[in-house]
Amino acid sequence: MKKFVMIMAAMLAVSLSVCSQTSKTKSKVLVAYFSATGVTKGVAKQISEATGGTMHEIKPEQPYTDADLDWRNKQSRSSVEMKDKTSRPAITDKLANLKGYDVIYVGFPIWWNTCPTIVNTFMEAYNFKGKTIIPFATSGSSSIQKACEDLKAAYPKLNWKEGKLLNHASKADVEEWVKTASK
Repeated sequence: MKKFVMIMAAMLAVSLSVCSQTSKTKSKVLVAYFSATGVTKGVAKQISEATGGTMHEIKPEQPYTDADLDWRNKQSRSSVEMKDKTSRPAITDKLANLKGYDVIYVGFPIWWNTCPTIVNTFMEAYNFKGKTIIPFATSGSSSIQKACEDLKAAYPKLNWKEGKLLNHASKADVEEWVKTASK
């Protein structure tokens, strides 16, 4: 009987060791996104499906209207916010716990060649120390390069990975990108 108990204890120890190693290699993913018109949300959903990650909308306390998004109107809400680099639009639906996530994809549309200031509200609302952060964006005509540079400059102590512009990305494109994005 004593031998049986020792064998069972050894098997349990091996099982726990394997489970522990598996949990260390499998990252928990959060896909946080701001989407004013739904385009970025669609890409966030693809990333969530490809990674098994949890989606989280960076939701403005005051939703954006079509008039707010009129970039040709210098008095529109988005124009005013983007002109003021200290603007931090209030957000709702805050995350209860960021601690459980290792990798955070942060998505947004490109506004004025960078990320909307509401993304800064999100970045300043949580402690991202020790997390891997991967930006992604959608845009009518701009690249993601300046947005990534701006985020890295604003939050230099964070572990940023190279971002990607995912306009009209297919499911296969997204799946291929996420395989290497956090490495």
